[in-house]
Amino acid sequence: MKINAGDIRVGMLLEHKNDLWQVLKTQHVKPGKGGAFAQVEMKSVNKNTKLNERFRSSETVEIEIKKNIIGEKGKLLTENLEVTVSFYNEKPISVDLPNQVNCKIASTDVALKGQTVSSSYKPAILNNGLNIQVPPFIEAGDDVIVDTRNLEYIKKI
Repeated sequence: MKINAGDIRVGMLLEHKNDLWQVLKTQHVKPGKGGAFAQVEMKSVNKNTKLNERFRSSETVEIEIKKNIIGEKGKLLTENLEVTVSFYNEKPISVDLPNQVNCKIASTDVALKGQTVSSSYKPAILNNGLNIQVPPFIEAGDDVIVDTRNLEYIKKI
């Protein structure tokens, strides 16, 4: 996935100069003369070396991890979410999300009278498109915590 240099954030993994780099620091500079740029300090994931690079705001860089490595749980990714990436032979093989993430309910069915909280759940769609089961008292627009390991509802925020 290509992103603009202005969107580079600390913790991101970038593909640059045929290597994988983790961003340690970023500074966006807009000098009085010339175009804006991002000054980025990166550490090589493979070689354990550091590099300071200057990207023009109009440049794009590649983020390395492919969607099929993350799978459906990739929809739970949000900006600045800390994840653990496992590598084998210098290639990412898995991405572990935190055990719990906050999500917003986009839509859900209306609760039926007579249902109790402990007896039954109803389907709901999160704002990221994932389908989960929630208790009857949950409504569209509610913020909830979801377990990323099994995509189950934990509690309402």
